[in-house]
Amino acid sequence: MEVVFYTRDQCMLCKEAKQLLTLLKEEHDFQLLEININESDELTEAYGLMIPVIEVEKEIIQYGQIDYFSLNHYLQQKNKSS
Repeated sequence: MEVVFYTRDQCMLCKEAKQLLTLLKEEHDFQLLEININESDELTEAYGLMIPVIEVEKEIIQYGQIDYFSLNHYLQQKNKSS
């Protein structure tokens, strides 16, 4: 499973989300793809006000304040169904 993490420089919520994803990666089997939206006008327009954004299988799972417990539960369910 691939988890896409949209982020940007100088973003405290992004730094916190990255720490949560690092912890979750120890518990769940997924590939983390980190994308800096500042490198694309299209991504900045799409996600600029939502950052950080976590996406799995083209579906936005969480954005803004990332919740560890909800994301953990989602990944548990996703891994069970795989």
